[in-house]
Amino acid sequence: MKLWSWFRKKFKKSGTIAILRLEGIISTGGRFGGGINDQSLAPLIDKAFELSRLKAVALIINSPGGSPSQSSLIAARIIRLSQKKGIPVIAFCEDVAASGGYWLACSADEIYADENSIIGSIGVISAGFGFHEFITRQGVERRVYTSGEEKSMLDPFKPEKKDEILRLKAIQKGIHENFKNFVTKRRTDKISGKKIFTGEVWEAARAEDLGLIDGIGHLETIISKKFGEDVKYKKLERKRGLFSKFGKASIDSIFETIQENIIYSKFKL
Repeated sequence: MKLWSWFRKKFKKSGTIAILRLEGIISTGGRFGGGINDQSLAPLIDKAFELSRLKAVALIINSPGGSPSQSSLIAARIIRLSQKKGIPVIAFCEDVAASGGYWLACSADEIYADENSIIGSIGVISAGFGFHEFITRQGVERRVYTSGEEKSMLDPFKPEKKDEILRLKAIQKGIHENFKNFVTKRRTDKISGKKIFTGEVWEAARAEDLGLIDGIGHLETIISKKFGEDVKYKKLERKRGLFSKFGKASIDSIFETIQENIIYSKFKL
């Protein structure tokens, strides 16, 4: 009996922890186009919640944000399946969980981070350039034909208009409200009365004080405390086809890497 008990303890795991890595810029793209988007992650998320003897789904998040719509779609999918299956979701933040990255983290029931993680940036930003003075000096004539009065709103080759800026800010305000409402619903009284919706970022200790995360800790340590040391970890990763390494996919990957480096540079100390 003792030998049988030893074998069972040694080789029979008490359950499975699914691990999903959400890393990179959150952007609309094809299934093999790179970045984080609902289309590419949907099969992995669905598969994670279908694993046998599943105890929890762990999200490893390292993202500076990106598309609000994709952030919302992914988070909604995770929450929907978590509630349907009755399976808890725990997020673990690495370098950055900011803006849309924090939106994803809030799809989890609990959020943990490394002590050096950057958390927050609950806001909306739109950036661009203005080239109208440059093309005027170069003698370039801008020709744009539209069938709608506002179709060329915020054209970078035309001077800014106050009414166009006001319309953009109205859109940003609406998306910001959606972001705030989502965080408030997910973090409930943990963030009550805290000034966290300014777009500011914090290191993990202050993020914990503000209620943005539940603690400082790493995946193996937290999971062992909650579910024991004999659980099985199952990593789910996107598979890229052979031809995705060539042609347009590889070019997209190069530009995506450049874009990621620019955005991540905001959070590097």
